[in-house]
Amino acid sequence: MSELYLLGQVFSVLLGLVIGSFMNVCIARMPQDRSVAYPPSHCPACGNGIRPQHNVPLLGWLWLRGRCYDCKTQISVLYPLVELLTGLLFWLVYQRVIPTPMQLDAAHLAAAGLLGVFVAMMVGLSFIDIRHFIIPDEFSIYAVPVGILGVMLVDWLGVAPPMMAANWRDAVVGAAVGGGVLAAIMGLYWIVRREVGMGLGDVKLVAMMGAFLGAAPAVPFILVVASMIGAVVGVVMALNGRHGLRVALPFGPFLAFAAVLYILHGPELVVRHFP
Repeated sequence: MSELYLLGQVFSVLLGLVIGSFMNVCIARMPQDRSVAYPPSHCPACGNGIRPQHNVPLLGWLWLRGRCYDCKTQISVLYPLVELLTGLLFWLVYQRVIPTPMQLDAAHLAAAGLLGVFVAMMVGLSFIDIRHFIIPDEFSIYAVPVGILGVMLVDWLGVAPPMMAANWRDAVVGAAVGGGVLAAIMGLYWIVRREVGMGLGDVKLVAMMGAFLGAAPAVPFILVVASMIGAVVGVVMALNGRHGLRVALPFGPFLAFAAVLYILHGPELVVRHFP
């Protein structure tokens, strides 16, 4: 069993690298409303297709020394970093959901797979939001049914990880509460300041998070942690900038970081600091 458990860890990293490679495609194409399936991967500079042996996650970039095989245009280091980050997160999720060989069963594997999909979307949307100040619907509101159905499957298999919604009802309530709370905050901010404080994409994103992770304590934890980190980063950037104390920051990456932190340590932090 221990050998199978170790094999599962290795597979989780490899799967994460592959999904990370797909996230690179999503990051490049989704903001332009381009298909993520067609055409196949190609160099954006010369248009030549990437050969299969050069398209191996992480290793392909190292093999080519960060340059296109045909035109020698430099390939951004963000490509392997996204793959590496996703692979690391998949491994951490595997360790979190299946801490010992005793939990290595279909139910826990399904839970780890669902949360793997979730963290991959967090990686993709973070880079898109940083670059373009948008959060694709594919990574937010369109993923709400995926979360609800995934939670239903995990619950049917007979496991309820503490970092996930307990059942489909909890997932539905989580989506409603997540989107509703942030929409209310957004509306209140507009009433007080008469300006938009955040985008509707953030509202849809928290609704998606609630569908996967449940309403409480996940949604309050995510909103508090994301707001604290965002405030700190905003103040630092404002003080170091040249445009006064008003700095526009994408909120999606902070929400994504808080959601991943909740998956990895959230329930324990809530019990420790808010007994």
